[in-house]
Amino acid sequence: MPFALVYGEAFTKLPQDLYIPPDALEVILEAFEGPLDLLLYLIKRQNLDILDVPVAQITSQYMQYVELMKSLNLELAAEYLVMAALLGEIKSRMLLPRQPEAEEDEHDPRAELIRRLQEYERYKKAAEDLDEMPRVGREVYLAEAEPPRYERERTHPEVDLREVLLALQEVLNRADMFESHQVSRERLSTRERMSQVLERLSEDRFVPFVSLFTYAEGRLGVVVTFLAILELVKESLIELIQSEPLGPIHVKARESAHEIEPEDEAEQPEGELETAFEAGAPPVLEQPDADADDVGAGQPESEDNNNVS
Repeated sequence: MPFALVYGEAFTKLPQDLYIPPDALEVILEAFEGPLDLLLYLIKRQNLDILDVPVAQITSQYMQYVELMKSLNLELAAEYLVMAALLGEIKSRMLLPRQPEAEEDEHDPRAELIRRLQEYERYKKAAEDLDEMPRVGREVYLAEAEPPRYERERTHPEVDLREVLLALQEVLNRADMFESHQVSRERLSTRERMSQVLERLSEDRFVPFVSLFTYAEGRLGVVVTFLAILELVKESLIELIQSEPLGPIHVKARESAHEIEPEDEAEQPEGELETAFEAGAPPVLEQPDADADDVGAGQPESEDNNNVS
């Protein structure tokens, strides 16, 4: 079977007169990044213990590699020559005889070289671990293509008419919750309440005090009724009677109350009492006129002594 074709002619064996120059082909399998890298390679290639390096053997191999680089016309860095000198020094110190008494205290000349080799080995191992990690552009490539766009199909579900009506009812209920409305208070007049009290006393001249109040009107109605009673007492149209201490209070109309009517409501505008009550200030009562004072002045003194105002 031919192993090569030269100008269409097959060769099954090498020619006898084939000449290959020695410098025609060079193959360098190892690349070293310094003298420590070369020493570490020589130690690991022979499976030597890094803590017990045979300096003579390693020095011989190291010098062979240096001579090889010189023969290949490679420029040697100064650090290679420094390492060669250091190996020569260590080798010579190892060959010198040692004194028996100073053998234990003498420092090993290989210690500094071993320390540097161990430190370099750790850094080289860390560099190899970093090199094995995925790298952008080598193991990992950024995606440059745009992702495809998918259009979502929106389906319209079938809705029952009953569900639509229920949803509409919920919307209307929520709308009622936010609907604004105005709350208006019923305006109460002191003069009107005075007339009502007099009408009540005209039918029954002697009534309990608490029966004149209507609790359904709230606090405003109680205050208006109480002020109306005080105004009538002040105008001497009614009198308050209490038969015993802490006993029930009764209201009685005077005889002159049927002849004298309360003044017109225009003297105290509507809303004045309500405004004063809401502000927390006591309402201002009007001064009675001269006619009311005259009516009260004509009553006998004995009758006034029995009254509790």
